[in-house]
Amino acid sequence: MRTKYVLSLSEAQRIVSAAQTHANHNGWAITVAVVDDNGTPVIISRLDDAPSSSVNTAIEKARSAANTGLPTRLLEAMIRERPGIATLGRVAVEGGLPILYKGQRIGAVGVSGVKSDQDAEVAEAGLKALDLNF
Repeated sequence: MRTKYVLSLSEAQRIVSAAQTHANHNGWAITVAVVDDNGTPVIISRLDDAPSSSVNTAIEKARSAANTGLPTRLLEAMIRERPGIATLGRVAVEGGLPILYKGQRIGAVGVSGVKSDQDAEVAEAGLKALDLNF
């Protein structure tokens, strides 16, 4: 038998809190979504003034990162090289990062609301709250 690690709600809340703190510090109105390893939302939080469209985008960035185990930035680069990959139903825009623990994918975080590189910066700030290698 194997041990399967899972992301807890309190860990997801720590990610969201750290991400929002970073976004607030920069004056960015964003939505943060944290999903489990299957892409099911654990927590979604939208800051005041974040565009309503950022909610679904953040969720889909997180799902894409959780399902592939890759940062969505890499998916974006792959699609430029092989456009057919876009038909796989993944959001390939920077801002989604998988959450890895002891070699296992335990979830992902997705951020949307500002420029893609800023979304990724906020997602990274959130993950740093867990002190994991990602």
